[in-house]
Amino acid sequence: MYRQPKQSITVTEAIKKMEHYCAYQERCHKDIEDKLKTMSLIPEAREKIILHLLEHNFLNEERFAQSFARGKFRIKKWGKQRIIRELKYRQISAYNIKTALKEISEEDYIKTFHELAEKKNEALKEVDRNKKRKKLTDYLLYRGWETNLVFDKAKELVPY
Repeated sequence: MYRQPKQSITVTEAIKKMEHYCAYQERCHKDIEDKLKTMSLIPEAREKIILHLLEHNFLNEERFAQSFARGKFRIKKWGKQRIIRELKYRQISAYNIKTALKEISEEDYIKTFHELAEKKNEALKEVDRNKKRKKLTDYLLYRGWETNLVFDKAKELVPY
């Protein structure tokens, strides 16, 4: 079977595509670099495109981190530990991570944690108290909530 060679793309076309890609949703440097690698451009062209995106404010790491933290907390109900882990995976600087976490108010954070824990506790149909406590604890830790909060809440909801 005959396969056509990959169409080459000009830098101008790539810039337009990447502008659209960034305008659609906040992106981090890692997302952009991964996307550019799929376009099989030479390194100089990739650098030029990233520079263009930065200069025209399509790519802003601090804005990405803040948006990411707000979204994952509000929509997915992730705790700070999970948000930090995911931002580090995306190679976001410590300064930007700290700034991003300021987007979450302490009051909302605690309120959301208690609501999530109580909702999950109600949903668990486990009869054995130890297994139920473990399932609740594992769920909350996976979601990235702090261990001290998780263990205290598990003791409160599923006493020994």
